[in-house]
This record gives sequence, structure tokens and C-alpha cells, in this order.
Amino acid sequence: MRSLCCSMLSWWFLCMAGAVMLSKGLARECDEFTDLGFHDSFIGTKLCVKMLLYTRDNLDCGLELSPHRLADTPLLNLTRRTTFVIHGYRPTGSPPVWMGELVRQLIAQEDMNVLVVDWNRGAANVNYLIAVSNTHKTAENLTGFIQNMQENGASLNSIHMIGVSLGAHISGFVGAHFNGEIGRITALDPAGPKFTGTPPEDRLDPTDAQFVDVLHTDMDALGFREPLGHIDFYANGGADQPGCPKTIFSGKEYFVCDHQRSVFLFLRSLNKTCNITAYPCSTYSDFLDGKCMQCDTFKPAPCPIYGYYINQWKDTILHLNQTKAFFSTTANSPFCKTTYMVDIVTWNKPIHWGVITIKMHSGDDVAVARIDHKASKFEQYQTTRLLAQFDKSLQVVQKVSLLFSTNNVVGPRYKLRLLRIRLRSLDHSDRLVLCRYDIVLKENVDVSFRPLPCGKSDF
Repeated sequence: MRSLCCSMLSWWFLCMAGAVMLSKGLARECDEFTDLGFHDSFIGTKLCVKMLLYTRDNLDCGLELSPHRLADTPLLNLTRRTTFVIHGYRPTGSPPVWMGELVRQLIAQEDMNVLVVDWNRGAANVNYLIAVSNTHKTAENLTGFIQNMQENGASLNSIHMIGVSLGAHISGFVGAHFNGEIGRITALDPAGPKFTGTPPEDRLDPTDAQFVDVLHTDMDALGFREPLGHIDFYANGGADQPGCPKTIFSGKEYFVCDHQRSVFLFLRSLNKTCNITAYPCSTYSDFLDGKCMQCDTFKPAPCPIYGYYINQWKDTILHLNQTKAFFSTTANSPFCKTTYMVDIVTWNKPIHWGVITIKMHSGDDVAVARIDHKASKFEQYQTTRLLAQFDKSLQVVQKVSLLFSTNNVVGPRYKLRLLRIRLRSLDHSDRLVLCRYDIVLKENVDVSFRPLPCGKSDF
């Protein structure tokens, strides 16, 4: 298969020159991701696919590979895992801002080959439909490249493809060419426009790899709504992401922030700043209502952790067939929330409806959880179960504050008498379960108390 970018002679000189310089310990010129401008995307460019290799020996200096000279490339070790990173639509023609960090974080996990698939000269076009049509051509080019890898000893099991937006569907097309024998496809907010409603052969689907994990962050605009993998994660429900602009007056960020958040969430799973626990559930509403907090069937840990290491739960996920899982995040990196199950038993005879804000205090640190996605029902002697997701994790909780509100602008102010409140961490099973008894909440008034370890009768 001939490169779309360079002649075979050019490839030969490139690889031989690189080999000589490396053997002599001399520096070589780095091969860079194609950098275009809006002018290029406006007039259009001809598709050209480049494969840029990064390893621990050339972490910050890409090497463009020739599909026919793989055996003569000293940096490429085909006995190692190979991860392909495939970008999506690039209307401005600029390189992805996240690409360098993603390459470095991947290689930090293990000694692998990372191949950046640079198809910017097919993705940079103001006409999105042209970029969509180029996805199949890019996939054909990439398929031929992998076939050459196989001929030189690479195993399909050791290939992991990470596709962003249109890159997710390119990964699927490649996987279909190999009858789903590629080891893993990770799809980061797969593109929705022109793919929604299409049959499986025209988009990513679970049969495209041995394991397909998908993250949805912008399903109501640029992303895909329905499940596409063996497990589909929906961050904050899969649509609007916290911290992203809500109006068009914010400019470009209004259009790309939700969509691009998928990459930054995946990056956080690589640097292990904190773990994002996901909860298998049928709907986001059920998740927020705390109905899906049991993960007894999942191994090796009770609930799967979103991101790069989700393949640890592969066997369980494949056994369950297609799984949807949900999690919530904060607005800023590292995006993690700490989840508590809160059980409240009230004394009031009349049924009250309202929302609760809970604050945990440890010295000057304050963690806040607003349980306001809908009004909760508080009925006499009945347990109201709430899912509280705090914006930070406090190892020691010295004080708890509660705020009850009905959100009524007019009318009387209510009191809510709690016979008991119990707070149990879902992320940290070693933390104390906290209780408090006989608390009166006046509407819109913060009430603080020192929590106590729960007794045996509270479980």
C-alpha cells in the first residue's frame, strides 16, 4: 500500500537517515502534526494520512512511518502494545490542543508504541460532509498500515485504538475490516451528525473490536446519543458538562466545550489524579435518584472506574452484554466528585417536598453537594434516600451543615424535623458511616452539627 503523502523514495531516505542519526546518537528533525489554518479549511485540502510514532525513546519528537519500511524503523517494536490516536473534525485546521499530553500520558502507563493518525488534510474543511466522507478513506489507509504491521509480527490483540469524534467511527471502520479482532477501541464522544440513525456497518458498533468502551459528553449536539459499545459511559447524563458555556455569546467554546470534555476526562484517568466511579444504570434520572448504587456483579472492584483501565472489568462487562453507566463531575480538572448515600427519616406528619444542600467541613475545607435535580419527598417515619455528590473529598468530617428549601417564592416557610440522618461514603468503604439524630431544619436556614459514628441499630 502506497503512502498518500510521500513517495517510496522519500520514505526510504527518511527512514535510513533516521536510522543512521539514531545509531550515531545524533539529533534528527522531528516530524510534526500537520498545522493548517482557516484558509486551508475554507478552500479545502486533499486527504493525506500520516502515521507519527512516539515511544519512550522519542517522547517529544515524532517519527513519520512508512508502511513498507516498518522492519527498518529502529524505534518501532511490534512486540509491544500499539495505541493509535485518531482525531476528529478540525474546522480551523489547527492541531488538537490535547494531543501532546495524551501521547505522553499513554506512554507513561507502559512501554508502548503510540501512533498518532494525522488525517488533518481530510478533516480540516468548513464543509463537515467532506470530512465525513474522508473517514472511510482514512480507515482504508489505516487498515493497510495495520496489515503491514501484521506482516512484520504485530498481533491484533495488542492494538488499542482511541478515536475522538469522527475518529471513533474511523476506528470502527478499521475494526470491521479485521472482523472485530482488534483488541480494544476507546471512543471519546463519537460524532453524531450524519451517523445518528445509520446501520452498524456505517458507524462504530460493539462488533468492531474485542472490547469497545465509549464516553458520551455532548449527545444533544455534536455527539452520539445511543449506546455504541460494550459499555457506554454518560458523563453528567451525556449532554451538558459543568463549567461549559451555556450561551452562544461565549464564542467557539460554546460549540466545542462539551464535545472536547470527553478527551480531558480520559486524560484524567491516565494521570490518576483521582478515580471517577461509574454506576451501571438504565437512565440518568435513576442514577441521580440513587437507584443504581449497587455493583455486586462487577469485578475486580464493586463498581467500574471510568477511563483507560476499564479493561480490568472487561470480562464482567462482556458477560452483561451492552451496559450503560453514569457518573457526575465537577466543572474543573480533575473533575472528580465524592459520592455519599444519604438516608433521612422525618417526623413531620404532613408530607413535605423540597431540596437539600449538604456541606461537609474539615477545618477550612468545605465540600458541597446540592441535591436539587428534583424535589424530594419527605414522609413521616419513611426513609428518603438521596444521592449526594460532593465537589471534593474530605478524609475527616468535623461538621455537617444542612439547608432545606421548597423553592417557593410565596407562601409559608416550613420546618423539617429529622429523626435521623445517615451519610455513607460509596467511594471509600473504610470511612466511618456518620449519623445524627433529632434535627430541626428551618427552610432556607443553614443548620450545622457535629456528626457521630452510627450505631449498629442504624444499619
